[in-house]
Amino acid sequence: MGPRTAPLLPLLLALLGRPDPGRAEGCNLQPVTTELPITLSYATGTVSRGCVSRSSLGSGHEVHILSIEWSKVPAVPLTVSVTPRASGCTRPAVLVLLCARCSSTITSPCSDLLLHTDAHLSPGTTFTPSLEVPTATSEKQLLAWAQHTYGGVTSYSKLQDPRSIHLRLGEETSSPQDCNPQDHFNATSYLESEVFFHGVKGCSRGDSQGMGAAHIIRLQPEPSLPVTEVNLAVSCPERPVSNQILILQSPANLTWSLSVNSCHIQFLVSGNYKIATMFSQLLPGKVLPDTEEGLIAKAFEKNYSVIASYSVIPTSTHVSLEIQEHAEAGRRAPATPTAPAPTIDSLPNVLLLMLQPWKCTDETMEIIIARSHLEPIKDVVNITLRDISCQAEKNATHFMLKTPLSHCGTSLEGRGHANNELILNLAKGTALRSVRVAFQCNIPRELFLRLFPTAAFEAPQTELEVNKEAFVQASMRWEDHPSDLQLKECWLVAPGREPVLLMQGGEARGKGVAVLEGPPSTRGRKIWRFSFTYTVPEGRHVPFSATLKCKAGLQNNTIFEKVLEVTVKDGWRLPNNRGLGLAAVLGITFGAFLIGALLTAGLWYIYSHTPGFQHSTSLREQQHQPQHWQHPEHPLLHQQHGLTPPEPTQPPAARLGDPPQPH
Repeated sequence: MGPRTAPLLPLLLALLGRPDPGRAEGCNLQPVTTELPITLSYATGTVSRGCVSRSSLGSGHEVHILSIEWSKVPAVPLTVSVTPRASGCTRPAVLVLLCARCSSTITSPCSDLLLHTDAHLSPGTTFTPSLEVPTATSEKQLLAWAQHTYGGVTSYSKLQDPRSIHLRLGEETSSPQDCNPQDHFNATSYLESEVFFHGVKGCSRGDSQGMGAAHIIRLQPEPSLPVTEVNLAVSCPERPVSNQILILQSPANLTWSLSVNSCHIQFLVSGNYKIATMFSQLLPGKVLPDTEEGLIAKAFEKNYSVIASYSVIPTSTHVSLEIQEHAEAGRRAPATPTAPAPTIDSLPNVLLLMLQPWKCTDETMEIIIARSHLEPIKDVVNITLRDISCQAEKNATHFMLKTPLSHCGTSLEGRGHANNELILNLAKGTALRSVRVAFQCNIPRELFLRLFPTAAFEAPQTELEVNKEAFVQASMRWEDHPSDLQLKECWLVAPGREPVLLMQGGEARGKGVAVLEGPPSTRGRKIWRFSFTYTVPEGRHVPFSATLKCKAGLQNNTIFEKVLEVTVKDGWRLPNNRGLGLAAVLGITFGAFLIGALLTAGLWYIYSHTPGFQHSTSLREQQHQPQHWQHPEHPLLHQQHGLTPPEPTQPPAARLGDPPQPH
């Protein structure tokens, strides 16, 4: 590989739209040891250790043992529900629950369930324990006690940090004879639990760009568990917490079903998703990185500089998330999230915050809303921004609006985002009712490149004309110390040609390049402008595309790179005309000659075989024959045809100037 291949990685990353992993530097994830900002739990059928056996089939009871361990003292009672087999409570059952550090609520329709437990029973338990707790100090002793006391063990499960347990009674003749515990045992056949996740990590970037907080949940694939839909219940504090985002990353074939309760939070979801409390229509998600560094970089790209929580959990059918207020995290018992149906007033707010139809650059805001996504909100007549003169255009499928950030009542008071309101005008009978939805549009912290045809810098385009001056604008928003941001270099790269250096260190480097004075910076936005003329030597091939690539950076060597693909237009060549090579020209010329020759030969053949052509030819031949063949009344000619020759006539008298007649 030569030295020219060095910029290939940033170029490919920019073209593919993947965040540069280097942008995640400065944020080293560490376990959260203080009060957790979230309460996260998920459903699973896997236990830390477990086993099943048929040893209890010959005894008088089926025996189930639950051994609970905690990494943190639970803040809520453990819920245990015991359900009978389909035939009902026909066989006596024994439940051994070892949970010395917890309170528990145990329910079962089987009144004859025998209970051994050291847990503190909470109100709601349907019966009281009347049996002693085994004094075993080890797993082996516990199983031996159950075998000795009841003659067998039906199941044994050791669980870590459970929130709730659902145990199904029953015995299987296909189970092993003895119960031999195994690590990460699949207990799905008889048990399902919801467990707390305490391995939350977090970090924050050193610089102060962006003040938002991101919560990231990443699902690990479970090949043995064919999950196609993940039901996520999200609950937020009663007091709205602004400027937060929830990033949900999973395998692409999974669908997220979201139940949201009073959450004013933005979402970034991989795969498809739907809002279960509103409508069942699937919404397209985004392609998200599948690495820790990539997800952190994606949050930074959206101007969320604090990773409040980063959690990696197994793929599960049900996930529960409660976002806590930082000041109150851990002070109140987290309740299981519920998702009441949104009211007519809250529905537009929840729906639009989920869809996030807005997209910002460093100078524009664009909003595109599919009308099908607004079906839950009936009778949307039109949509405007805070300045009602900025009304969205609509067609049969979409509402669309694009405006500069300086117009339509947009404010740039926050760091890295623009604030405005969407106003939905709804038809209610003969009157209109307006619903306002405040939103924040994140301005990506990245370098923007635009190509313009004139020095007015209006109407950017992606077409570069040969031998004509083109105008380039590079810009970026940098809230803190924008003077530290410098345009490092700009190149023009065309296939089959040497790269052309246009700018370096803020100075013009190429022939025909001129540095232009840009507009004054506003709100930390830095703008660079220059012009150049792209020339192609006489006789050289004109490429059909080129790449404009620029880099901006800080004094600490942080680099931001942007690539702009342009099409090259030759003023002497018709648009989209790729021209002809020498071989093609020669081929066409020879083909035209051959076709012309064949046509000429064909016409001659047709002409030569027509009767009129033959008669005229014989007449011309007669003009060169002896006189007796030329004379139409020659006797020999008449004799051949059996005709009598006519009487000879007297030749006319010679006129003056006529030559003498031969005899």
